[in-house]
Amino acid sequence: MNTRNELKKKIHALDFAIHELVLFLDTHPTNRKAMALLTEYRNKRTECIKEYEQQFGKYFVMAEDAPTEGCWEWLKGKWPWEYKED
Repeated sequence: MNTRNELKKKIHALDFAIHELVLFLDTHPTNRKAMALLTEYRNKRTECIKEYEQQFGKYFVMAEDAPTEGCWEWLKGKWPWEYKED
């Protein structure tokens, strides 16, 4: 089982790799190996975010996530700075 910080580090590393591959593909658009890696890393990122959300809740909070009545669920728990580092 992954901790919150381990999953965040994996997602950030995949974000970096994806960004670099996109930049590489800007100048090498026919490179099949880079395109395959980009697809692989995007899929891994999606799986990591899914795992994060199953264990810890939303990874991204969007405007459509706002409750129509009541308050945000996270207001009932600890604030982000109240969690200890894993």
